[in-house]
Amino acid sequence: MKISGSQMVVEALKAEGVKVIYGYPGGAIMNIYDEVFKQDYFEHILVRHEQAAIHAAEGHAKSTGKTGVAFVTSGPGFTNAVTGLADAYMDSVPIVVISGQVPLPLIGTDAFQEIDAVGISRPCTKHNYLVKDIEELPRILKEAFYIANSGRPGPVHVDIPKDITAQLGDFEYPKNITIDTYKPTYKPNIKQIEKAAIAIKKAKKPVLYIGGGVIHSNATKEVRELATTTSIPALTTLKATGVISCDDPNFLGMVGMHGTYAANKSMSDTDLMVCIGARFDDRVTGKLEVFGVDAEIIHIDIDPASIGKLVEVDYPIVGDVKLALEKLIPLVKDIDKTNYAEWVKTLEAYKKEKPTDYQDADFPIKPQWVIQTVGKYLENKKHIIATDVGQHQMWTAQFYPFKEPREFLTSGGLGTMGFGLPAAMGAKRINPDHVCINFTGDGSILMNIQELMTCTASDIPVINIILNNNHLGMVRQWQTFFYENRFSSTPNKTQPDFVKLTESFGGVGYQVNTKEEFHKALKDAIDSGKVAMINVAVDEMENVLPMVPANAGLDEMMLRFED
Repeated sequence: MKISGSQMVVEALKAEGVKVIYGYPGGAIMNIYDEVFKQDYFEHILVRHEQAAIHAAEGHAKSTGKTGVAFVTSGPGFTNAVTGLADAYMDSVPIVVISGQVPLPLIGTDAFQEIDAVGISRPCTKHNYLVKDIEELPRILKEAFYIANSGRPGPVHVDIPKDITAQLGDFEYPKNITIDTYKPTYKPNIKQIEKAAIAIKKAKKPVLYIGGGVIHSNATKEVRELATTTSIPALTTLKATGVISCDDPNFLGMVGMHGTYAANKSMSDTDLMVCIGARFDDRVTGKLEVFGVDAEIIHIDIDPASIGKLVEVDYPIVGDVKLALEKLIPLVKDIDKTNYAEWVKTLEAYKKEKPTDYQDADFPIKPQWVIQTVGKYLENKKHIIATDVGQHQMWTAQFYPFKEPREFLTSGGLGTMGFGLPAAMGAKRINPDHVCINFTGDGSILMNIQELMTCTASDIPVINIILNNNHLGMVRQWQTFFYENRFSSTPNKTQPDFVKLTESFGGVGYQVNTKEEFHKALKDAIDSGKVAMINVAVDEMENVLPMVPANAGLDEMMLRFED
């Protein structure tokens, strides 16, 4: 039996086991939405802005490892989604975004709501398609899901003209797919692994540099086994938060611009950097000319383009992180830990002498205290923490007690304000037994605050905690440090009544000025079963420290404001 292109989309999603889709209808994608109405296999969540649909799909993907899906229409529907696509591309998030397009004969005529969607999405997707033939649609949909969640994951965009969605064609959905021009290398070279093992055994100052690729590979168990077997000190990037538990004695903390003193010093002084699934991002390396100058580098990554891209690598290993570590661990089990005993003592001293801390106060509340308090409250509960972007994001990475991967959802590479609420929304829908908290700022929350309506309409009880310092905090911090307190456009004194605003969307709101009020508001918000907003008045001039200034080395950290 021949079926329409719209039916093909629905059947493909069923075949892929998709349970939740986020989207916003419009003229060019209306045929697909008509088929969505007729089916009862998956749930469609109506967002209030297309950017939020993509971030929600990201939250779904980041919290589960499964491919997220979003629908948008042509023209402004698609252009609103571009920020989300770019965010997913930078952070290697597996999502498939299906957009409607004007009919094929109208493409290139400046038709109503026409936009060159594939041209726009090409720089910010792993791959994209414009469907020109109904017979190609089943294969393209299968390829889209395969490409999104294989190799180095990423977003795939499928643009489907409206006449294609209406045409009839034969539907035979491929069970497997092979693409001649796309063959990720999963199996690592054993000879390279053997060389890396020898280097690890010889090292006097080794360090494990762990990136987000470990989470994508589901290789947390193997990384922890490597760290435990060798007792080599370990640090993580922002995107690898939770791979090493915060209470692991070998954990040095987060590395980079706002990393710990011990982690940054270890990267500056090491003689062997074992990079596992990281990409030497500029926020991690600082000034490249002085980064790891005395170190040999082992780099394990599934993306060959990432190896040698920014730093010269001595032992390149292309392949799946999990498979590579399964081969490496047996080769280093007999390592002589006395080789680097003094190194471990030195780093332990760094951790004790210069910890990442803050001066607590009862009033005004310190934002770090809020984050730590939430961590203690959720210690024995299943939970997922999302953030927007800014000071609150870095404080969360520094002070929240993360113990497992996929507990922390944040925008890393693109740094997208407005990410947190919809990402938490997507995570909560697919993980209904988890408490989902979004730490946000008074600037970020307004970027996608309309999604409070989505949460109410679709019964998604996300809890938003605004660390409200009446400023665009991170920009203000840079203006304080480097622009002689010229606060150009960063004071944010004119704000809505967040309590009333949340209530108008059908949620519950709390204004918090004291620690006692926060304890009560947090418990009430979790118990309410509704989308919630806790607006916490925090110290306006608190800074994120340590901080590595721009164009400085990792060992040139500012540890105090006076620095």
